[in-house]
Amino acid sequence: MTARVVTFANQKGGVGKTTTAVSLAAALARHTQKVLLVDLDAQANATSALGVDSSSQPGIYDALLDGREIAECVVELPEEGISIIPASRELSGAEVELVPLMAREQRLTTTLAPLLESYDWILLDCPPSLGLVTINALTASTNVVIPVQCEYMALEGLSRLTETLELVRRNLNPQLSILGVVLTMFDVRTRLSQDVVDEVRKHFAETLATVIPRSVRLSEAPSHGCSIFRYEPEGRAAQAYDSVARELLERVRVAV
Repeated sequence: MTARVVTFANQKGGVGKTTTAVSLAAALARHTQKVLLVDLDAQANATSALGVDSSSQPGIYDALLDGREIAECVVELPEEGISIIPASRELSGAEVELVPLMAREQRLTTTLAPLLESYDWILLDCPPSLGLVTINALTASTNVVIPVQCEYMALEGLSRLTETLELVRRNLNPQLSILGVVLTMFDVRTRLSQDVVDEVRKHFAETLATVIPRSVRLSEAPSHGCSIFRYEPEGRAAQAYDSVARELLERVRVAV
């Protein structure tokens, strides 16, 4: 078993990227998949959303830049059925600290290598930028999942992201491909949401059939330190992310 490494990326903030990474990690675990979530964002939203205190635990910064054994940074979350490598405030300096290093774009690839045989999926939650940390994630990945919110200007920046993906493919990681585009924050009451869905599907054949609804419960779950599957397992948002997980698993099976 070698893990499928998936980057969750969109340089536009507020698109539901971390919510999607956390929710899909939990959803895949419910389909008997062994999942590791890696928080690469210095804001550490995925870390706090799952109730992990990064101040007393080594995280991805320690492994990436301080030579800590990566296995020592893994936190097991039995209630969610997943593991996480947390982020910390120190990660905010990683962009600068990576610059002078040899093979700086492959640093994360090397760091994660000892864990590849231990998981089915390694999910990388990136910062909302296309800097060196995100480039490291894309270089280490087999696939990308792009969350896009169903709001005005949703396509803004997506062309830049696809250009970056093409550059990474050409120069660093030829196997990189888009596994799915996930439409988030869909508001059934507005025509705009449906217009965005239609527009994204027109431009991206990889867009998933399932659309994630706008949900108060989904926003509340992180404040309770748990995924939507523990907070409201029977709700619309949990069902939608379960459906996304099924779609991704099916795409992976077809691709194999």
